[in-house]
Amino acid sequence: MLTEEPLDADGARALVGDADGVLQIVSSGADWAEVTVWNADGSRAEMSGNGTRIVARWLAERAAGPLVVVRVGPREVTCRLLEDGRVEQDMGEVSVHERERVAGLDLTPVSVGNPHAVVVGNPDDLPLVGPLLESHPRFPNRTNVQVVRVDGRGEVTARVWERGVGETSSSGTSAVAVAAATQREGSVVVHFPGGDLCVRLEGNRAFLTGRAERVE
Repeated sequence: MLTEEPLDADGARALVGDADGVLQIVSSGADWAEVTVWNADGSRAEMSGNGTRIVARWLAERAAGPLVVVRVGPREVTCRLLEDGRVEQDMGEVSVHERERVAGLDLTPVSVGNPHAVVVGNPDDLPLVGPLLESHPRFPNRTNVQVVRVDGRGEVTARVWERGVGETSSSGTSAVAVAAATQREGSVVVHFPGGDLCVRLEGNRAFLTGRAERVE
């Protein structure tokens, strides 16, 4: 959900409805926007891949050119609208940390401007693994959690437990996190219950491609 109205935590919780969160446009120009991302529980997220893609589409509908910039906190995401209607986003630097064991689970911490804990296993285990890790003391500010199955080179299937939201059908930064944790380089198709996202890894940078469509 996207709004240009001023919000605080209570306002965000009241507005979110059936959505996973709220994108608040703080300021904008012809080809740029500054955004605050509110989770369903009223907390703020440092970054949202799907959210910045939605804002890019919103800017395009305001007659911006094919290249726009979305700012979330200290990060700038450059977004390019492709001819087929998808949006390619330069998500910036991705940090993949050493695997560690937390609460009896092997996981890989990943930062995409926001925190992730990637567990390789059966995605159907997410309802147990997600809440266990989200609020574990290892993550004092809580974390997003993904359980991912590696289907082959350049292809994975995952489910996502989003911090402050619970299970969500798709997540842009989670797509980047699972791709970086399991594949490390090249192009990766990430299958989510809500649809596929494509990630391209170039060194320590990630590019995310997916659709953003208006729902009335």
